[in-house]
Amino acid sequence: MLIAIDGPVSSGKTSLSSAIAKRLNILHIDTGAMYRAVGLAAIRLGISPDDEKQVSDICEKGLALVDVKFEDGMQVTLLNGEDVSEAIRAENIGLAASTVSMFPKVRKYLVERQRLIAQKQSVIMDGRDIGTVVLPNAPVKIFLTASAEVRAARRFEQLKNKGVEADYKTILEDLIKRDEQDTKREHDPLRQADDAFLLDTSDLNFESSLQAILDRVNTVYGK
Repeated sequence: MLIAIDGPVSSGKTSLSSAIAKRLNILHIDTGAMYRAVGLAAIRLGISPDDEKQVSDICEKGLALVDVKFEDGMQVTLLNGEDVSEAIRAENIGLAASTVSMFPKVRKYLVERQRLIAQKQSVIMDGRDIGTVVLPNAPVKIFLTASAEVRAARRFEQLKNKGVEADYKTILEDLIKRDEQDTKREHDPLRQADDAFLLDTSDLNFESSLQAILDRVNTVYGK
């Protein structure tokens, strides 16, 4: 079983994909976490995420070895063997990830790793280019979206619930910036695959969104 979930930042891809994986007893691959790991590697090495040559070099030279493993069905993101699952969730790392994801050599490096993972087992994979590039033959493709304001509000509440100080206006501005980067990048921009099911969650709660995806999976796989 292969399920591809694409959509802009803070559209609920990761949380919904994780819930779907638990319901269907399959693995959830958060590809955004892998790009975040490369962004984190660059920052730790004192490299600007905007420096395409240096960021590409650390991937090619093995200075940003990104991998994933699973513990109790949950993805653990590894950078050079270190669990960085929490470290990569910082807001500045998210912006770095959006930047490094524009670089062809970084994308090639991570797409190859993502495809290898999907060859070995049933997965639901979420990201920006899963249905268009990574798993173009996935039987189920979902494109998740919501208005920028709704997504920013959700992110604000998420951070607040974690006890992290956050500013809605700043989150909205960063989100709009990342949307522009993701949709206008030269290589593999964020777009809805021609055969993807569009799901706008602006007016849907989590459970309604979850059920809509499950219904689509059941329709395709006949379960």
